[in-house]
Amino acid sequence: MNAAALAVASAAAPRTPVAVPPPVIRHLGRVEYEPTWRAMQRFTAERGAATPDEIWFLEHPPVFTLGANASRAHLIAPGDIPVVQIDRGGQVTYHGPGQLVVYPLIDLQRLGLGIRDFVGALERAVIDLAGGCGIDAQCRRGAPGVYVDGAKLASVGVRVRRQGSYHGLALNVALDLEPFARINPCGYQGLLMTQLAALGGPRTVAECAALLEPHLLRTLGLRTA
Repeated sequence: MNAAALAVASAAAPRTPVAVPPPVIRHLGRVEYEPTWRAMQRFTAERGAATPDEIWFLEHPPVFTLGANASRAHLIAPGDIPVVQIDRGGQVTYHGPGQLVVYPLIDLQRLGLGIRDFVGALERAVIDLAGGCGIDAQCRRGAPGVYVDGAKLASVGVRVRRQGSYHGLALNVALDLEPFARINPCGYQGLLMTQLAALGGPRTVAECAALLEPHLLRTLGLRTA
């Protein structure tokens, strides 16, 4: 067979589908930020082609995190809340008790997802959860996250290394929003924040995690065992 015929035959041959093992779901409770970040990095560095994806649901004690290229000018008055500079995209945000943090550790290549597709899947999962609670939420072009009437409900910031994603999304459930006034959230001066409990949604992180999980699995195209 000549080269041209071989190329045609190869193009016509059906591709063997890549087996995607069911993801491992972990509910970690309230955990310190920096050790969790380091654990995500290790998982991503050590994973192989057959490693199942993992999704971590958790809360953090109060902490401000700065993206890799974030400006410290967006830290207005952090006070006694620790500040950690990390390797995700984006500017500054706040994590604290009452906020659901979700870290999807996903092999994007295996799922055929680009970074924009991945971020969109995270946003759609939150929008669908909110819609199920009668809350009209939207995403914005050029400003990752989920918004309700102009106020930010969820923030998204990710990193991809070796086709593996880490970091993820932070969804405000029922927390003290005052620390957001100490920063320009996500680099936007005067950006208002909101949360599900104030909008008629779930009032606990555990309830929110249970509601979000099936939406997230669906938008990411992941199957359970």
